[in-house]
Amino acid sequence: QVQLVESGGGSVQAGGSLKLSCAASKNIFSTCGMGWYRQAPGKERELVASISTDGLTTYIDSVSGRFTISQGNGENTVFLQMNSLKTEDTAVYYCAGEKWVGYVGGCSWYYWGQGTQVTVSS
Repeated sequence: QVQLVESGGGSVQAGGSLKLSCAASKNIFSTCGMGWYRQAPGKERELVASISTDGLTTYIDSVSGRFTISQGNGENTVFLQMNSLKTEDTAVYYCAGEKWVGYVGGCSWYYWGQGTQVTVSS
């Protein structure tokens, strides 16, 4: 079983920056991608950013241009650089990894970290 461990959350004022890190216990990027989800109180969990095995990245509109997802030098780490943070970015952020589930399902979000709190104050 793959374990994901996040670090780097915390509290920051609006306009500030934080960098989240995620280390996987085994290489996920050899087959599928990784990403970051977040869940704010009373809201559904949403995919914030993802990175594929060949480095293609996606972002939700609300963070595009402010957040950057990247892969570490090792093949089992992923980062989320968050700049120009806003109060609405406050949430628990989860590192996630995909798993190959077969030729029908392809890669599917399967592995989850424990979550790290990000709080942005005005």
